[in-house]
Amino acid sequence: MNTKPPAMPRSTHACLLLAGSASCALLAAAAAAHAQTADDVVDLGTIFIDSVAGSTDGETIVVNQVSSGSGLPNDILESSASISVVTSKEIEDRGAETTEEVLQYTSGVATDYYGRDDRFDYFKIRGYDAYTYRDGLFIGENFGGVREEPFAFDRVEVLKGANSTAFGVADPGGAVNFITKSPTGERLRYVYGTVGSFERKEVGFDLGDNFGDSAFSWRLTGKAKDAEAETDDSNDDEGFLLGGLAWRPSDATTISLVYDKLYRDGYPNSSGYPANGDAFDRDLFLGEPGFNYLDTDRDTLTLKVEHEFGGGLEFGSTARWTDGTGGFGYVFLGATTSETDVSRFYFANDAAFENFVGDAHLLYRADLGGMQSRTLAGVEYRDNHRDNVLWYTPADDIDFTDPTYTGGLDLDETTPFQSTTNDTQVASVYLQQEVAWDRVIAQVGLRHDRIDAEQTDNLSGVETEGAFDETTARAGLTYRLTPNLSLYGSYAESAVPASAFGVEPERGKQLEAGVKYRPDAMRALFTASVYDLRKFNQTVTDADTLLPETIGESQVRGIDLEAKAELTDGLSVIAAYSYLDSEIVESDNGTNNGNSLGSVPRHSGALWIGYAVPGRGAIGDVDLGLGARYIGEYWTSDANIDEIESSWIVDAALGYGLTDTTEMRLNVSNLLDEQHVAQKGFSANYYNPGREVALTLSHTW
Repeated sequence: MNTKPPAMPRSTHACLLLAGSASCALLAAAAAAHAQTADDVVDLGTIFIDSVAGSTDGETIVVNQVSSGSGLPNDILESSASISVVTSKEIEDRGAETTEEVLQYTSGVATDYYGRDDRFDYFKIRGYDAYTYRDGLFIGENFGGVREEPFAFDRVEVLKGANSTAFGVADPGGAVNFITKSPTGERLRYVYGTVGSFERKEVGFDLGDNFGDSAFSWRLTGKAKDAEAETDDSNDDEGFLLGGLAWRPSDATTISLVYDKLYRDGYPNSSGYPANGDAFDRDLFLGEPGFNYLDTDRDTLTLKVEHEFGGGLEFGSTARWTDGTGGFGYVFLGATTSETDVSRFYFANDAAFENFVGDAHLLYRADLGGMQSRTLAGVEYRDNHRDNVLWYTPADDIDFTDPTYTGGLDLDETTPFQSTTNDTQVASVYLQQEVAWDRVIAQVGLRHDRIDAEQTDNLSGVETEGAFDETTARAGLTYRLTPNLSLYGSYAESAVPASAFGVEPERGKQLEAGVKYRPDAMRALFTASVYDLRKFNQTVTDADTLLPETIGESQVRGIDLEAKAELTDGLSVIAAYSYLDSEIVESDNGTNNGNSLGSVPRHSGALWIGYAVPGRGAIGDVDLGLGARYIGEYWTSDANIDEIESSWIVDAALGYGLTDTTEMRLNVSNLLDEQHVAQKGFSANYYNPGREVALTLSHTW
């Protein structure tokens, strides 16, 4: 079968290259739709459609099917939600090493607003902190959670907008769903080695196969990294291992078991730089070498069962157990106390957690005489336990012109300022219904969550309990104007437990409308959406005090444009633009009413162009990549006092095929070494990450 797409008219190439976004292609799509006749029929019988037969997430930057959205697996044109997918190929092409880097070229997502702080994955979706999920199961909030390893995933799906009916607990801005690498039954052989900036040395592998002619298959994925960090006296080491087994006794049944371990020995923070107007070198370290660590040790076991009974009835169940420890300790800066001295504070965290989450559901497909129906009904149970200790105490001042270190802090001899044990149980029941007829797809969803929480203050012995029931709904309508163009509108709700007991849960609502276009002439997807979302009973973390404060009600109205296109066999484009108008509608004390939300840029955009030159004779294939990211001005906090200036960051990549199976690749993030203040807190400044170079040699067989 010839999978090469037909050639496009030159005008189409020019339009796409000049636009750098979805708008030009959408205008072309509208013109094409106008030319359709009344006899055109959209076939909705096949839910999953690959633009190129046999394509996988490792071979393309464009996907056509998603597991996020309504909770039902969908052709992306038939989902009444805005969903962006970052495939493993895109992750590899751009050399993305963290979740923040994975999401940097996605519309509606803001990253890097905490600068070179590696404690957590810092990103916002449509102006709000986001929760993360793995294979549809809850992980937690990105702020305060474990930094995930992108090499563990085949793809990363970004669901934009309120949608608690699909996942449960979720903020109104959106959620990130990681899709784990698992045994496929196909032969997979991939190894790589990387050297780079800050004495980075890394090796990794992704292997898989079937056990002979049996019904069993396996997959083994891992990496080990030994590196320093951009700031002096800082480590950036990691070990990761994932092993999976799958049993497919028939075409109707799949049972898989995946275990993975993540270990990090990194550094938490640059400690900050004095806010005296000077630009300091990024490697300047003003903390304490003996008290500068970020530890993660996590084990995860996932069991997945899928079975088709026949007659349109399918069963699916996933259960995941997680056990781990984590913590950090570092010294951060306060205000300057003289012309050359700056105050400092010790800050440390120690945590242990054990979580279980399980989901079971039934999916029923039926033909209702001209209408196709899909009904998904399921239950979910989650049990989370966490012990958390925090230390905070002043440290000696330091001379930033001639640093002299005084030693670390013995936590065993220091009284913590907070020590808590939290236990949370969540029991949920949900129902999703989809009906498709002719060109129309209607989706509705309903979910009820019962959350019971208990917190013990280990310092005072006080126990506090809380419980709430929350029902959320979602409704969406999609119209397939042509087989390649769809229009959609949706209403969605969200709910998040409050950060403090006795406070009403945070709730969100969103209205959204959008258009999606997938041309026949090439492998591509162009999307545009407009939305209006609100969050009620909102609690945020103040960037200066690191303490929670209640806003009350906020609103974000915006536009997202995104394009992912493989224009020819050698030319690909990723483009994104977002406009977010955020406002604090009502705050508790009224002082911030009318202000914008902190760390939310009004304008942001990104463009990545990839160009491959086929090899000739002794010269191998050459793969070029160049990207630019724009982050507009944003306030450091909801008080709207300090503003961060806009910035441009340029990234680049160069790949060279030594043989058909061996490639050398050079990735450079922040090519021009742009330096700017990304965040301010406690009178200190925090810079964006500097230039980082990585040279990778990979081999497949």
